[in-house]
This record gives sequence, C-alpha cells and structure tokens, in this order.
Amino acid sequence: MSKELIFEARQLTKHFGPTVALNKVDFKVYKGQITGLIGENGSGKSTITSIAAGMQPATEGEMFFQGQSHKPSSMIEGAKTGIGMIVQEQGTVSGLTVAQNIFLGEENKFRTMGIIHASKMNKAAKEALDAIGFTGVDPSRSIDSLNMQDRKLVEIAKVIYNKPDMLVVDETTTALSQQGRTIIYDIMKRMREENKAVVFISHDLQELMDTCDTLTVLRDGNLITTLEKDQMKEETIKKHMVGREMKGDYYRSDYDGTIDPQVVLDIDNITTGTGLLKNFSLKVHKGEILGIGGLSDCGMHELGKAIFGEEKILRGKVTHITSGDQITTAREALDHSMGYVSKNRDKEALVLTASIQDNILSAGIDKIANKLGVIIPKNRKAYVNKQVQELSIKCASVEQNVQYLSGGNKQKVVFGKWIGRDCDILILDCPTRGVDIGVKAAMYQLIYRMKQQGKTIIMISEELPELIGMSDRLIIIKNGQLSGEFARSEVLNENMIIDVMI
Repeated sequence: MSKELIFEARQLTKHFGPTVALNKVDFKVYKGQITGLIGENGSGKSTITSIAAGMQPATEGEMFFQGQSHKPSSMIEGAKTGIGMIVQEQGTVSGLTVAQNIFLGEENKFRTMGIIHASKMNKAAKEALDAIGFTGVDPSRSIDSLNMQDRKLVEIAKVIYNKPDMLVVDETTTALSQQGRTIIYDIMKRMREENKAVVFISHDLQELMDTCDTLTVLRDGNLITTLEKDQMKEETIKKHMVGREMKGDYYRSDYDGTIDPQVVLDIDNITTGTGLLKNFSLKVHKGEILGIGGLSDCGMHELGKAIFGEEKILRGKVTHITSGDQITTAREALDHSMGYVSKNRDKEALVLTASIQDNILSAGIDKIANKLGVIIPKNRKAYVNKQVQELSIKCASVEQNVQYLSGGNKQKVVFGKWIGRDCDILILDCPTRGVDIGVKAAMYQLIYRMKQQGKTIIMISEELPELIGMSDRLIIIKNGQLSGEFARSEVLNENMIIDVMI
C-alpha cells in the first residue's frame, strides 16, 4: 500500500543574516508514521519544523500540508491548520494559571457577554490534562508553582487538546522524567495508529531507533539522507550526522575512581525552603567528578542550587572548607571560585536578548578589568574569542544574540561563562540536555580535562549512562535524602542504581 503524504517542503531555505540555517531542503512526512529528525546542533532540525508550525517564515521555498499550499503566519494559525508543536524550551507563560496557559489565545471559547468563565475554562483544562494522563493537577494553580517537567506536560496537554493531524515533538523528552516520556511515547503511538503523523526530534539515537519508522538526517542546513527502519544503525546514523566515522565511547575510558581525601565543600544537614531536601549531608572532594542522580523531584536539582547559594536553606549549612566560609548567596559562591550551569538554560543561565559576548562576559568581568575597574577592549575580545574558539561555538560573530543559536551552541555559551572564569568548583545540572553526540563528546572531554587539572565537578543528571560513564563517585537521592552511593567501577550498571533509586 502506498504511503499518503501529509506534509511536504520543497527547496525550503532560511537565512539568519549571513548564516544559512536551511539550504534548499526537500522534506516529506507521511500519514501513519513517526518521522525522526536528527543532526548536530545547528543542522536545521528545529528551523524546518518551526517554519512548518508557523513560528517563523521561510526565506525561500514552499510548503504543502494536506495537499494545500501552507504558509502559516503564526503558531496559532499553524495549529488551526492542523500542525501542533511542542517546543524544545519552556513554552508556558509566567503569571498565568495552568488553565490560562492551556487556552492562551483561545479565551473566547469561555467568554459570555464579555466575561470569561474561569470555572468552564478550568473544567476544560482538567479534561485536557486527564486526556494525556497528567492527573491530579489543579488547573486554577499558577503555572509558576509547577516544576519544569510539569510545565512541559501542561504544554503537551495544550497542543494535544487541539487534536493536530501532525505533531512536532522538538527535544521534549530531555526535559521529562520516565513518567513524562511514557506520556509522550503513548501520544505518538496513538497518533500513528490514527493515521496521523509525528515528527520527532531527539539527540538520543536509541530513542529514535526504537520509536521512529523513518529517520531523516540534516547536516549544516542540508538534508543528507532518509533512513528506513531496517537501515537505522547507530554507526551509520553518526557517520551521516558528522560526515565522518565516529568510533569509541564518549565517556572516560579509565576506571580509576581514586578520591583525593581533601574535602573542598561540606554540605551539613541542610533542609531547603522547597522541602525537597531534608537534613541532607554530603562531603565533596578536590578533583573528583561527583555524579548525582535520582528521579524527578528527588531534590537533586535543588541540591545544586543550594550549594551555589541560589536555593534558600532553612537549616544546616554549606561550607567552603579551604576558606572556612559559609556559602549563602551566589555572590559568595562566585567569590570562592564556584560556577553553576543551570538545567533551565534559557531562563536561568542566559540572557537570550543579549549577545554571545555579553553572556560570556557576565561571569568574568572582574577577571578582565584592570585595578581601576576599567575593561580594556583588547582583553575583552581575547577573553570572549578564546571561549568561542575553544568550545567551537558556531556563530556569525560574538555580537550575535544568543536567542538565534541552536540549543547546543547556547549550552556552549553557558559553559564559556564559567570555563573563562577558571572556576575551581563547577556545578553542572543536566549539562548535556538537548545537545547532539558531537557536542556531548566535546563536553565530556572538557569535564575530564578539568578533573585532571584538579577542578571539582558536581554533575547532576537524569541520564544514568552519563553518570556511570563520567563519575568517580555516584550518589543517588531519593525523597530528599541519600539513598545510595557507588564508586567508579567497570561492573557498575543501571540496574544496580535503579534498585536504590525507586
């Protein structure tokens, strides 16, 4: 039986100034299929799908949806046409309720005589949440009271409520726990069974191979190939992505987990304002890569913030051992050569409307200013260019706004802030979330080099292979308390860790 086309892009091109994000790409999506999209950061994956959904216009080319010319001027228009998109970064609006976020732009559905009936909106919102399996959430709650994952599930409910014929899932699974991922997978499978279409963007090769019927590879704005299910082999995909053979592991190859006895941080019996950490204690050693894992809401992300002075501590203390000082604010953490890479990149780690240069400089002004506090232009240029070159940040210039970079290049800018500052202690919360295999490999190598230089790395992650592959010592947090601790070992595996995680 021949496949039925639902979406087609012909010679689609997109320019951002001198940067060519898409170069005359032909792309087809068929009904009853999950079509995967993969490529290195900046390859054009999010660009082509965002144009299809109406988020931005193409520079050249044409699109067809359901056999008709397709030129949506906004995501609302795209949704009305039948294309729904779950975006990579946070897509909810602060200050509104859960229900208001779900029906943003569609309030007239609940308006009578000029008055919006909140009770009707809340009821419909609950139905939308229940429909995807996200139960137990009060739609009248402020969206700001939900954690990052739950806000993402609200976005999913909003998109699915409109019953799209084609769903775009852009890197969403990296922000979700296993429960959230199961919800997404079930939605995608259901749409395939209903003879609808899904375009699934992910950097997780195994996830794509398990889930997708076909897989299209993009590189530097060009469509390289489309693979059928039986052609999806990990090494084949990697080769198409990067244009060369990629062999070997991304992670450390050594299994020497020797820990320096010198303690640099003492987390003593802390309880945080969120209540997610309770009487938690931990000692962090010089030159170790300390991995921290657990389930969603176990308290691991709050621990990273508390160590850096960004999370209110009700009881207990975080002590910088070398100086004997307590860390209670981010300013104090900075003064003690500490850095922090937040999981929530776009809201907490970057100023999207500022340039690459300004973002990198934001943590290092005091490092390049002279004794009078004056910044010498040549010092500023050298400082920023060094990070751009060493981290291979793809950009038109250092004056380019960060918001126009791909996810992986944004993450490199965040790293550049702290690498440039030469921090002795670096807290990394989900450092490789939403980045491709090439960038991941580079980040792992960078983290290992820092360890060899005597730097201390605290790596918080939801990816067990990453923690196993990189950590000297791995701790698991469960319900705000230490649940298990593992030394680096060749025999350490996910099943051993899951036993103390759940």
